[in-house]
Amino acid sequence: MKAISKYSENRGAMKIAVLGAGAMGSLFGGYLSKENEVWLIDVNAELINQITDNGVSIQEKDGSSKVFHPKAVVDPQDIPVVDLLIVFVKSMYTTVALARCKSIIGSNTYVMTLQNGIGHEKFLKQFAKQDHIVIGSTQHNSSVLSLGKVMHGGCGKSYIGLLDGDPSVLYGIVSSFKLCGFDCEVSSSVRKQIWDKLFINTSASALTAVFQSSLGFIVENKNARKLMHLLTFEAVNVANALGLEFDYKTVVQEIEGICTNAKNAFTSIYEDVREGRVSEVDTISGSVVAVAREIGIPVPYHEMLVLVIHAIEEKNRG
Repeated sequence: MKAISKYSENRGAMKIAVLGAGAMGSLFGGYLSKENEVWLIDVNAELINQITDNGVSIQEKDGSSKVFHPKAVVDPQDIPVVDLLIVFVKSMYTTVALARCKSIIGSNTYVMTLQNGIGHEKFLKQFAKQDHIVIGSTQHNSSVLSLGKVMHGGCGKSYIGLLDGDPSVLYGIVSSFKLCGFDCEVSSSVRKQIWDKLFINTSASALTAVFQSSLGFIVENKNARKLMHLLTFEAVNVANALGLEFDYKTVVQEIEGICTNAKNAFTSIYEDVREGRVSEVDTISGSVVAVAREIGIPVPYHEMLVLVIHAIEEKNRG
């Protein structure tokens, strides 16, 4: 609480570490460095050297580009205790990555996840007090163009909420995000926003990995669009069984709108599958399958999608 109130008194005073300097980490780390002291942390030494020497280059949809100069490190040991640590690594690396950052997490440090999928708070609880864990979702989309350069493919709102305690302590973070160009709100129903983001990822983004396409293809091709509708229907059924009360038609319209507005955007799961890397499909589509099994709801399209993506990953790895 002390760190957050300090920000509200002194704009730009927050110390922020961003764990993971990939597409989303570089996007947020770059823009947040406009008004804050920011460190990007990543195990890729070549990427860190590129950012240190040349900054983070962010290309916008209108063709403009901006270069930001956050600090960038492989080893976080020389970073002071930060006010805010934002986790953007892939879910399967969360625990290992946070373990490397223990020294910068103090008693007043807020640890935030804006990662894709659901359930990340169980990892964050190992490193921060429950009333200092921030869960959230963002509608921003980013993809890697080359080392140290990312494409800001889509914009939107970011929602954050406190896992436990008084959410008003997050207003300073919201002010910082807004000052740096991110439309951000504290939400009392952040779990519903996280599922809302999960819908686009499991119903459209995951399909871009299968079809190796941009988001636009998902709504432009009638067969891909039909698959998106079927996946959305399954995911909404699961969410509603948890009491979240989504309207299927509204969710589909929102997904189609995002795919249309960011039609030339490529997703991180598309890139991972293309490069033969392990993707986050288990945290995205796989999380729908896991919850569905717990509550006894069939989701055959999601089950098949997870298997298909893993098969493509293995094929591309040779």
